Amino acid sequence: MRPPRSARLRARQTPRAVLNIPGMRFPLLCAAVLAAFLASLPPVVGQEPASTFRTKDGQEVQVFTLKNAKGLRARVMTWGATLIELSAPDRDGKLADVTLGFDDPERYLEPHPFFGSIAGRYANRIAKGKFTLDGQTYTLWVNNGPNHLHGGQRGFDKRIWKAEPLGPGAVRFRYTSADGEEGYPGELDVAVTYTLSEQNALRLDYEATTDKPTVVNLTNHAYWNLAGSGDVLRHTLQLNASRFTAVDAGLIPTGEIRAVAGTPLDFTTAKPVGRDIATAAAPGSAQGYDHNFVIDAPKAGELTVAAEVHDPASGRTMRVLTTEPGVQLYTANHVKNLAGKGGQTYRPHAGLCLETQHFPDSPNRPEFPTTTLRPGETFRSTTVFEFSAH
Repeated sequence: MRPPRSARLRARQTPRAVLNIPGMRFPLLCAAVLAAFLASLPPVVGQEPASTFRTKDGQEVQVFTLKNAKGLRARVMTWGATLIELSAPDRDGKLADVTLGFDDPERYLEPHPFFGSIAGRYANRIAKGKFTLDGQTYTLWVNNGPNHLHGGQRGFDKRIWKAEPLGPGAVRFRYTSADGEEGYPGELDVAVTYTLSEQNALRLDYEATTDKPTVVNLTNHAYWNLAGSGDVLRHTLQLNASRFTAVDAGLIPTGEIRAVAGTPLDFTTAKPVGRDIATAAAPGSAQGYDHNFVIDAPKAGELTVAAEVHDPASGRTMRVLTTEPGVQLYTANHVKNLAGKGGQTYRPHAGLCLETQHFPDSPNRPEFPTTTLRPGETFRSTTVFEFSAH
């Protein structure tokens, strides 16, 4: 007996669950089999799902992994907007992590020498922790002898940033620094975007806005070792800088900008980092480099080559380009017997930092490029680390 006409109409109007392919019609079972097959394929190159852990007070920290098709891999996390890994191939295609740090991301919550962190609100030093802006004097936290360093007691490196994944290969981190935080004026909204390109480059784009006049100087404080272990004394380094800012015993600029010619600071042609390091110490500092170099002929808002580092053993080369006017070379002079990645023990000169930045103590040096940011303005800065091997 046939069903009533109304039932037959409902049956015809109910859509069938099918997968349409030109010339063919597959039921859902076939679609499920196809989906399972696709899921078994290798993942698309790009960003992996974030992993997480929690701080002692229960706040979530996210860790993101970025990859490209050529084998480069970076890991970044919301604690301090920190770069915790950059693995690059050598001349034979063998990967090695070329940044100093720790295997366990949770270890970054404990004290460490700014491994891979974003330093701010003001990277580097401000003399006596004071500066005057528009006739008002501001007092900052003093954490480096009598001076203020890298944002103070709890700078940007010790804050949890909010993450915004931007698709394959990029993550933007945001942080709002309250008015008065560490003594700085103005509520500052900051963004740092990490992008891993198919050209084997890691790009960092910085932006900041404020609701009151303030000072801003941001940098990434990664320690690089292109061999992946040992020290960097045999690395060759070339800096696009024929001058540096002279400093006193507290590493505070005197205001004088000197030529590097005839000094251990001359890297205008490539030379091994260790060649002159024994005589390179700034007044009152440990043996090694800790100097701000003035980049030659920078153009506002345009990328300029600041440095090139090469490891003869692995063949890895890193080229650094930036829109900043200066770069601080620091050779891990104060890193002593620190347990690091892969069972390594880090000692002096285990890595080198190339901190692209404005000059130290610029708020107290009107003759230096300004670090003042005012309402209605946007601070922008870009640094690119390019990797190759030969």
